[in-house]
Amino acid sequence: MAPLYKLTYFDGRGFAESARFLFKYGNIDFEDIRIKRQDWPKMKNMLGTPFGQVPVMEHNGKQICQSAAICRYLGKMVNLAGNNDWENLEIDSIVDTMNDLRMKIMLVQWEQDAVKKRELKDTVLEEIVPYYLARLEALVEKNKGNLAVGRLTWADLYFVSMSPGFDAFIGGDTFAAYPNLKLLRDKVETLPGIKEWIENRPNSDF
Repeated sequence: MAPLYKLTYFDGRGFAESARFLFKYGNIDFEDIRIKRQDWPKMKNMLGTPFGQVPVMEHNGKQICQSAAICRYLGKMVNLAGNNDWENLEIDSIVDTMNDLRMKIMLVQWEQDAVKKRELKDTVLEEIVPYYLARLEALVEKNKGNLAVGRLTWADLYFVSMSPGFDAFIGGDTFAAYPNLKLLRDKVETLPGIKEWIENRPNSDF
């Protein structure tokens, strides 16, 4: 029987890895469709994605985009959402904050001018990353080893799925100076389903 869910993204971790973590955590079968970057221009129109971007999740013939929205939906399915509106608001706030940090890092990667790129990267590494990580570290300590609501939520999986990208940008262990974040990463990466996925997932450079 074909999987009920399809997840389409480039041939890498990127913005789709958080959804893959949630599928694996919940033991939900899905079709992991990967597109080579060089094939994207011709595939873009063929796929008929809602806004011409990926990741896209398909279920019962319906398509939906936006990684956070997909993960919010999957988080509810696998019982990693909040128990009330305020808890869900707290989780969403953390996820949006993580996306703010990721966007600041991506601005460095997109900069074409070599001098501006170096200056921007220095600012991100020396000011922006420590600013965010120090506050996330404090949140994990406050929330009993998790980012929100005092227990494991989809925000934790969302964050940890990004860590290889952070490490590649920084050139080392992003959480070396942040013991609570490091413990959170280790906890998530050894969860049943996720541990096996990390050990066997396709190799990629992003």
